[in-house]
Amino acid sequence: MSGIVGVCYLDERPVEQQNIARMVDTLAHRGPDGADIWVDGSVGLGHRMLWTTPESLIEKLPLVNHTGDIVTTSDCRIDNREELIAALQLSNRSYEKITDSELILGAYEKWGENCPEHLLGDFVFAIWDKRKQTLFCARDHMGVKPFYYYHQPGKIFAFASEIKALLCLADVPCRLNEVRIADYLNLMLEDKVITSYQDILRLPPAHSMAVNLQGTQTKCYWSLDPKREIKLDSDAAYAEEFRKIFTEAVRCRLRSAFPIASQLSGGLDSSSVTCVARDILSPEDRNKTKLHTISTIFDKISQCDERPFINAVLEQGGLIPHYIHGDKIGPLSSLEEVFKYEDEGFLGPSHFYPWIANRTANKLGMRVVLDGLDGDTTVCHGTSRITELARQGNWETCIHEVKAFSPHFGVKPDSAFRNYALPYLKDFAINFRWMAFLQGVQLIHKHFGVPRKSLLLNHGIKPFAKQIKKLWQRQHQKIINNSVSKNPLVRNNFAKHINLDERIKNLDISNRKPLTTREQHWLSLTQGVLPHVLERMDLCAANFSLEVRHPFMDKRLVEFCLALPAEQKLSNGFGRMVMRRALEGIIPEKVQWRPGKADLSPNFDDGFLNRDRPLLDEVMSNQIKYLEKYIDTDFLQAAYQRIISGKEVRDQDITPAWQAVILALWFDCKKITP
Repeated sequence: MSGIVGVCYLDERPVEQQNIARMVDTLAHRGPDGADIWVDGSVGLGHRMLWTTPESLIEKLPLVNHTGDIVTTSDCRIDNREELIAALQLSNRSYEKITDSELILGAYEKWGENCPEHLLGDFVFAIWDKRKQTLFCARDHMGVKPFYYYHQPGKIFAFASEIKALLCLADVPCRLNEVRIADYLNLMLEDKVITSYQDILRLPPAHSMAVNLQGTQTKCYWSLDPKREIKLDSDAAYAEEFRKIFTEAVRCRLRSAFPIASQLSGGLDSSSVTCVARDILSPEDRNKTKLHTISTIFDKISQCDERPFINAVLEQGGLIPHYIHGDKIGPLSSLEEVFKYEDEGFLGPSHFYPWIANRTANKLGMRVVLDGLDGDTTVCHGTSRITELARQGNWETCIHEVKAFSPHFGVKPDSAFRNYALPYLKDFAINFRWMAFLQGVQLIHKHFGVPRKSLLLNHGIKPFAKQIKKLWQRQHQKIINNSVSKNPLVRNNFAKHINLDERIKNLDISNRKPLTTREQHWLSLTQGVLPHVLERMDLCAANFSLEVRHPFMDKRLVEFCLALPAEQKLSNGFGRMVMRRALEGIIPEKVQWRPGKADLSPNFDDGFLNRDRPLLDEVMSNQIKYLEKYIDTDFLQAAYQRIISGKEVRDQDITPAWQAVILALWFDCKKITP
């Protein structure tokens, strides 16, 4: 974790050092261990330093090459150091004296603008090439490190790790981007470029950018292959390969000059990261080098408490536990402090857990925190395999998986079958595959007792007749597309003003129907919400001068998991099966075979409606006026009255209330006028 900034005046006016210095000072929280700037004519780069790795203790940034014509600033942790040291012929130097920024600079000198393709790790960097008069920038594969920029063609290009540093510059306007507000209100964050500020943009993950007098050129240097499949000899072989790659993903993220903490929730993901990290740090004597853990516990809201699973991990030894009482604070409790550092108002309902965990880590003197973020997405629960089996007509296996899967999540097998599989029975009828259709009818009747006549009529004859009618209509009349169903929270005039229907059609992935488990997996890994969450995690950690590291965001692990056959993702009713098998004997059996995890929404609901009730009432009474241009206040007030009535709290009421309150508080804190 560090902070980077830079300005390139495309009209060739000289950079004033105080402008770079002001940007650097704004990011002081990102790097308390030093700051420096470099200016040469119309280009200036700046850096804030946070020491984390052993090599960072001797690192000086911005870094100029030996000929003085290439300079870089970076926020990085490079994981394939040995490979790069060999390729760049640096083996004659002491390993610990070669910094990560030197490797980036050397990679650029060797491979030019193709250098990101040779890097592994979490990184953003900018390189000024005086020879080419070009500024080259790149962001890591998954988007762990943030990169924001402002470009006015022919005049200025400026970049920074956080938006607030860009807003220090007189050239950069502070204007609200209403399209982003609409996206947020519709819970649609697929756009990986825009921000809440007009003309302040994000470099997407796995992209590089070259900037010069001719303009900007953006390139995607890596993408996930949705068609690649790995085929090994046995379940044991898949598990062994997963264990190897996952262990290396954790090992890379343990390179630190300081003690490390791991966020331990008791779930499969955080427990796996914690246990593997502990074993790597102390393979022989677990009492010699202990890993710190930070866990959120719940005394009052007991249904959210995960202590039985947390304790199962701690009982293995080699860990120093620390606890946070999650039911003593509310989700709105620290927002004034949060918004001092958070540049956008798009906070999820669980933002306060990492916030208080990072605050605890900071008080403990930590600089590096491991996190099990989104192992669900990387490894994949594989529930779409049930749908894939149904689409294939493999009803025997489909029904077996439904029956094995359902008890793990407290649902009846027939309900799960109706949700995941039954809708696809009609596909065999409308595609004239009557033999497969009748086989499905027979097995569904046998296992779930659904009358054959009902299946034949509702999933065979009626869909078939409807399909024939649709084919006739296509030949004889024009089909008119209906408008997209709009979120009732959004004001109609506002939706029309920004053409929201068209935007949803172009960006929303929720209506796409992937044909296979891998296609569903690929969609989840490439959706825009993932880099958005990573950016929020980065800002949350930066506030406390921490670097959060995410083993499940390792490029190698992501590629491997996506390419696995569907049965390695869901088998015998257990999702993420390859991971469960791989960590046999490493994580406690109690954690290894737990089907799900605690639902934290009761604690959120209690905090939002009770602990934070005065602030909620204040916002709904006096500050919602900021949003009148964007939201249907009648709909919102009706939802608010329902949730404070003491009756059942419904997600369809509490979600829009949360969205509106967060947005109103952000507007008020940042003094934004719609």
